[in-house]
Amino acid sequence: MPFTDRAEAGRRLAERLESLRGEEVVVFGLPRGGVPVAYEVARALAAPLDLIVVRKLPVPGQPELAAGAIGEGDVLVVNEDVVRHTRVSRAEFAAAERAGRAELQRRAERWRPGRARVSPAGRVAVLVDDGVATGATARAACQVARAEGAKRVILAVPVGAHDSIGSLARDADEVVCLETPAWFRSVGQWYRRFGQVSDEEVADLLRLAAREAPSLDEDVEVPVRGARLAGRLTLPGDPAGLVVFAHGSGSSRHSPRNVRVAATLNRAGLGTLLLDLLTPAEETDRARVFDVALLGERLVEVTRWLKTRPDTAALPVGCFGASTGAAAALLAAAEAGTGIRAVVSRGGRPDLAAHVLGAVGCPTLLIVGGRDGAVLRLNQQAQEALGGPSELAVVPGATHLFAEPGALGQVAELARAWFLRHLPAA
Repeated sequence: MPFTDRAEAGRRLAERLESLRGEEVVVFGLPRGGVPVAYEVARALAAPLDLIVVRKLPVPGQPELAAGAIGEGDVLVVNEDVVRHTRVSRAEFAAAERAGRAELQRRAERWRPGRARVSPAGRVAVLVDDGVATGATARAACQVARAEGAKRVILAVPVGAHDSIGSLARDADEVVCLETPAWFRSVGQWYRRFGQVSDEEVADLLRLAAREAPSLDEDVEVPVRGARLAGRLTLPGDPAGLVVFAHGSGSSRHSPRNVRVAATLNRAGLGTLLLDLLTPAEETDRARVFDVALLGERLVEVTRWLKTRPDTAALPVGCFGASTGAAAALLAAAEAGTGIRAVVSRGGRPDLAAHVLGAVGCPTLLIVGGRDGAVLRLNQQAQEALGGPSELAVVPGATHLFAEPGALGQVAELARAWFLRHLPAA
């Protein structure tokens, strides 16, 4: 059995969907079993979570076999093969549809009481269920999302019957399925724990997702001397602190690695500012890309700009730097008056800031891959020179970009723990 439970399946599914981070995504769970899976996907993608309420129309006497499905917006899907082989009459089908419509409405009102539906219009709609057997429910959900203006429809499930998954390619722009076993009897056989999901659990997960959604998530322009820097500012409700990201050469604020770390920090109650320290024109000048003194000066200006905003002025600030961005973060932290309370370096080049390391008094965490030998030696030397408390964390088996399975997740958890330990206390 490949999955322990729905939550674990959702986390594994989210890893496959990581490339969607940064796009305008909304995640829809298919109630009820798909909602715990969708909750994990929405958390990982930092996307809003809602439902597309669809309901299977079972064959009389065979509740696991779907003759079709209905969905919000008067969507109806008929599984012609099942209807023909089981000889479901028109009267039986019509009766099942009438009963299904009434139950569909009741559940929609119970699951999202007093809340408007999240619209997929103009966005990437990711539809998530705990598995696909006949595909009728998933097909109805795809039609609902399409009818409501989704820019792109992606169906994502942990497991599904091979033939059904293949046929759904006609309904979704993309189908993501982790397991398509040759022998498939039911979705539940592929989970160790597959208990019923209650109405209360569905409602609770929707409420929890709404509370975790950021109170602010917007593009910003930060004025510095001679330039305006592009960034993405995200603030959860009542943030414990704010982390400014400084990326390395050849990367940008859209870096999927930094975006993923930022999402982990957001879920932990920390604000983030993903920032380009150079303008697009400046990034074509290789001399500027490696001018860590300039990058450090701009980080200092960014921290001063944060003090001018009412929503960030009182927040303790940390810096997360990667590669050359780590050197810039250390330069800024060494500058008096910036208020930088903690630094995390991922695969950083602290040697480029060697002349100021003794002046860095804030707690500094240096994270290096175990297989990144040259950078590991540079970080070991830098730790000895740092003026404040520091730790060196080595991620076993990881190379410079932490591209190995699970490596970046370890980086994110180390950064989360470091900032939560040092920023709120400040």
